[in-house]
Amino acid sequence: MISELEARVSRRLMLRIIPFVMLLYFISFLDRVNVGFAAMTMNKAIGLSPTAFGLGGGLFFIGYFLFEVPSNLILHKVGARKWIARVMVSWGIVSAASAFVVGPNSFYALRFILGVAEAGFFPGIILYLSLWFPARQRAVAAAWFMAAAPISTAIGSPLSGAIMKLQPIWGLADWQMLYIIEAVPAIILGFVVLKYMTDTPSKAHWLKADEREWLIAKLKTEADAKQSHAGHTAGALSALRDPRVLALALIYFGTSAGLYTLGLWAPLIIRQYGFGSFETGLLAGVPSVLAVVAMILWAKHSDRTEERTWHVVIPCVVACLGFVFAGGATSALMIILALVVVNIGISAAKAPLWAMPSMFLSGAGAAAGIAMINSVGNLGGFVGPFAIGWLKNVTGGYSAGLYLVGATLAVSAVVTLMLSRQSKQAPAAGEEKAVH
Repeated sequence: MISELEARVSRRLMLRIIPFVMLLYFISFLDRVNVGFAAMTMNKAIGLSPTAFGLGGGLFFIGYFLFEVPSNLILHKVGARKWIARVMVSWGIVSAASAFVVGPNSFYALRFILGVAEAGFFPGIILYLSLWFPARQRAVAAAWFMAAAPISTAIGSPLSGAIMKLQPIWGLADWQMLYIIEAVPAIILGFVVLKYMTDTPSKAHWLKADEREWLIAKLKTEADAKQSHAGHTAGALSALRDPRVLALALIYFGTSAGLYTLGLWAPLIIRQYGFGSFETGLLAGVPSVLAVVAMILWAKHSDRTEERTWHVVIPCVVACLGFVFAGGATSALMIILALVVVNIGISAAKAPLWAMPSMFLSGAGAAAGIAMINSVGNLGGFVGPFAIGWLKNVTGGYSAGLYLVGATLAVSAVVTLMLSRQSKQAPAAGEEKAVH
């Protein structure tokens, strides 16, 4: 039973922090995957084959991978407010510049640079949330934040489809206008971050004195308890070598492969059934609405039961089966149903997964470890989209690629179970709880 003060603090944190970081992630995800809609006319205009498009779409994650850990360590040093603002302005500029690619090489370069510009945003926000929310609220906070991705798909897909139907202005093609229009909010919000975001609870003057003192004391108590455990990791280099970090990165790899396969290829997969740009956008958005509901309810259940392992395993298996179903689909209805299943599975797995690292990482170790999980895991965002494009060139269809992406989610489920079993066999204090 929580106290009235704790409930009041929780409510203030949810209202002040979560809607804002959701908005930032909404714009981030929109700028990251709108290339899937631009591709409907861009690929022909600049001469991109399916393989070239898949490669370019995935190169984003190579830049992301290389700069993720350094970016998050800088954020840990200078504070989230300044660094997140820098990230948003730079990615907005690069996203707008994507409107002026002229061929495969410039497309590859801009996608890579976009990954560099955006590196550190997602793990930075996950780290930021761990500095504000007590452990029992962390999965729900992460779930609300990450719900912005399927919401971005649900709202952004028909929005992107509608922009693609606008009349050309200033000699710009539809796909060029898409990049520019959807990049502007990122640049504006970068400056808003400087005014709105607060780095730490000690600086939160929007909390009452008793609320601020309770929150600081609660987080310090949790941090002290965590540091007393043998399984705790606080150093950056130690975190990068921690096998639990590498295991979580591999688990996240499968969910990222699934998520970005949907973001980059779902519009093209749906459109093959004869739908127009706007109708494709609406149909691509429908599964995401259900995914948001599933993500929040599943995270609440995970927090309430304090169980993580099966809350990751079950959704990964569901998403795997959804991709298998999609690979064998022969109608638009079957594809939409498969995408619903995939969206629900991938979205539900993420919040319990991201609640695990903060159970055994802190300080620079948390900054480095969370960034490593995200950067290595997001390589799945390269492998998934590229595999779909390459196998489509080889086989002439999407089925083989969808089966392969489904297999990565099966691996995620197996690794989660192996990590849980290893913790039971050798339970360093506090370590077992990180994966249960």
